[in-house]
Amino acid sequence: MTDFEAFDTRGYRTVDVRSGYGEWVSTYEQTVEDAMDIHLLEGLREVPWGNVHRAADLGCGTGRTGAWLHERGIASIDGVDLTPEMLDVARARAVYGTLVEADVSDTGLESGAYDLVVTCLVDEHLADLRPLYVEARRLARPDGVYVLVGFHPHFIMASGMPTHYDNASGEAVAIQTYVHLISDHVSAGLAAGWTLVEMRERVIDDAWLELKPKWASLRDQPIAFAVAWRGPDA
Repeated sequence: MTDFEAFDTRGYRTVDVRSGYGEWVSTYEQTVEDAMDIHLLEGLREVPWGNVHRAADLGCGTGRTGAWLHERGIASIDGVDLTPEMLDVARARAVYGTLVEADVSDTGLESGAYDLVVTCLVDEHLADLRPLYVEARRLARPDGVYVLVGFHPHFIMASGMPTHYDNASGEAVAIQTYVHLISDHVSAGLAAGWTLVEMRERVIDDAWLELKPKWASLRDQPIAFAVAWRGPDA
């Protein structure tokens, strides 16, 4: 982990994850673009989506990822999130079998029960990645797959921008952000017993700038990444 404060150019007031997402929930879906995470999920070729019968969505938030998994034909999806307000929105989508209010590193879900474990746009809020990768390995079947999509550390460092939202009064508020290098993910995943099988990165291109034109100064720089892991018995 690298201390984000060394890169912070915004100086926003910072709140904890539960408080921040609890306040952001009303505008979250209008703020986060599918280009950030769904685009990367769709590009993964080493994930056998068609063979996934049961999935765990760690840090499910409002259920965006769960809805996408459901559209892919995955019938049984369990979600975990720290923020009850986010879980309320996810519950309304009616795509989850179970929704649990818990930390992504200590979910309480059944061990060895899932063909797929997925985490999207969560890791930058974790001081230590290792418990997340260990928990994902516990939840997955021996030949299961783990997919993580996150903000690219290069983007966080180059932009000096934490995860943030505008509250009801228009104030920009940061949610506690940490910087994890790609090598931190590789180290944590390997130590937990995963085998890395695929990685993809999304750069700020013309399509992205149509969504966020104010980021033109960051053109061609990576903004998000996805890693796919398999269990040792795959």
